[in-house]
Amino acid sequence: MTKLTDTQCILLSSAAQRGTGSVYPLPTTITTGPGPIARTLNLLAKRGLVEERETSTPEEVWRVEEITRYGIFVTAAGLVAIGVDDRAGQGRGRAAVPAPAQTKAAQVLALLGRSNGATLPELIAATGWLPHTTRAFLTALRKKGHTLTKSKREDATCYRIVEAG
Repeated sequence: MTKLTDTQCILLSSAAQRGTGSVYPLPTTITTGPGPIARTLNLLAKRGLVEERETSTPEEVWRVEEITRYGIFVTAAGLVAIGVDDRAGQGRGRAAVPAPAQTKAAQVLALLGRSNGATLPELIAATGWLPHTTRAFLTALRKKGHTLTKSKREDATCYRIVEAG
């Protein structure tokens, strides 16, 4: 089972939502400086969850070597690590891989990262946590600097991680 930090989950989830799979530009919810981000991305690359490729898109550049620009992109293994079904990503040259078990925190982050977010009952069903534990986790995410929005869906409060950009 792949254990990921909140920052790693957010980076991979953000990349998974882009058509190119690029990690860059970084989500604004990431408040860590460039040094820790570089270490995090290097660790993800060593684990095969992201890969470096040439890019011509300025927003996707992670480093430049002479005149060659490189971006960093989520891999099929990275998508599996966050529980994303990669069948839709096959157009990007990735093969579908069955998703392994993932941490409850990663499950919550994946649900909150969806465009329609997740309701408290959905989060409880996904994790098996009690309601107060689930709300405490949401509070902890806010304390870590994540921006959560609330809206209504079918008379239930829906939570979503906001990526400004």
